[in-house]
Amino acid sequence: MFLSVFDVFKPGIGPSSSHTMGPMTAAADFLDLLRAQDRRGAAAALRVTLHGSLAFTGRGHATDRAVALGLLGFRPADIAMDDAERGLEDLRASKRLAPAGLPVLAFDPATAIVFDYGPPLPGHANGLTVTALDPEGVPVLSEIYYSIGGGFVVTAAQRAADLPPPTGAADPLLWPYPFETAAAMLRMARASGLSIAAMKRANEAVGRSEAEIDAGLARIWRAMNACVERGLSREGELPGGLRVRRRAKRIRDQLDREQGSNTAQPHVVADWLSVYAMAVNEENAAGGQVVTAPTNGAAGVVPAVIRYYVDHCIGSDPARIPEFLLTAAAIGGLIKHNASISGAEAGCQGEVGSASAMAAAGLCAVLGGTATQIENAAEIALEHHLGMTCDPVGGLVQVPCIERNGIGAMKAVAAASLALRGDGSHFMPLDNCIAAMRQTGEEMSAKYKETSLAGLAVNLPEC
Repeated sequence: MFLSVFDVFKPGIGPSSSHTMGPMTAAADFLDLLRAQDRRGAAAALRVTLHGSLAFTGRGHATDRAVALGLLGFRPADIAMDDAERGLEDLRASKRLAPAGLPVLAFDPATAIVFDYGPPLPGHANGLTVTALDPEGVPVLSEIYYSIGGGFVVTAAQRAADLPPPTGAADPLLWPYPFETAAAMLRMARASGLSIAAMKRANEAVGRSEAEIDAGLARIWRAMNACVERGLSREGELPGGLRVRRRAKRIRDQLDREQGSNTAQPHVVADWLSVYAMAVNEENAAGGQVVTAPTNGAAGVVPAVIRYYVDHCIGSDPARIPEFLLTAAAIGGLIKHNASISGAEAGCQGEVGSASAMAAAGLCAVLGGTATQIENAAEIALEHHLGMTCDPVGGLVQVPCIERNGIGAMKAVAAASLALRGDGSHFMPLDNCIAAMRQTGEEMSAKYKETSLAGLAVNLPEC
């Protein structure tokens, strides 16, 4: 699966790209399918069934809310939150949908969204079935969708045929540098004399102008940085019932007071890294607007490392942020193509592990690393997340997810620093590390893959 930088980094809403953005897109896609069917006039009601991980952690991840928003016609990239909340309030009261080009449809979110706690569907751990019913309750149209991570959605037929989801990437056959592996990426870099970011930009330029690429990258960073700032300014309790309080603002205030004093420890920069990441993931946990990087659950790592670069690195240049994003996207695309970025498929090694590898590569690039050093940085970061489970408490993207992003950011910086201390040669290639992650995810028990059936999710405080 070849990804554009604008597929790796996509704006949307929290708390989960696979549990929120994907189901929202699937629900909106079903309305388009229904509009295209001759039987649309027979439809009187809708029913949505969530399967696998979408059922087990759907309430904590607000999957039911996301489905309702999709059926109201909202899509993740362009959702207006105030309009969305008003739409949800009206739907709860009326229990009716009035989609453009379709008859009024009965839909009560409290009863028409079914959580199926049985075995997952065969195509992926994140499955949902959307069904249109006639006035007697007989199905007139049904479609199975799989939310495969990062907000991407495929139908059951596309999954069975091993077809990739629609993306913003131009035909890879037209790309000047269509690398499918890290080894191929390094060969092409040597042959062309170009950096990884330059090759990625050249691929993006197939179907997009340079001005469009620059504007798109600028939008990504503005959205990421705005999310950091919102998270650093807000207080209160996160939704969901765990009574977890936001901490980013309080920590940032402490750090601000310590600046210029003799009391700050030398490792205080690690606190800055953590607080940038935590700010994003507190916003995500609250259902706010974030940017997948490559998922919502791991959305804080890349922005945190960019802020670390801009705010704390000697000689940093904000003009190099596009280089960071392009390099990170190249690594994220390799991981998605050869393994998975879905917590329900690979565990958190596929989410925070991938994000840390992407951030390590991006930081290494803007600090002057060569292509081989960048590949080494990504491998170090990913290697030291292997085996990490996805076991969110209560199905909420809060514990351990918020702090985990901070630690992932720290690992990314450490990995980039280690790689820059070497010449790029190393024992374990990135491709082999990605393969190890895929194999580990395949053999990992489903209890540890975003189902909240084991691990931290069932080891809770008694008081």
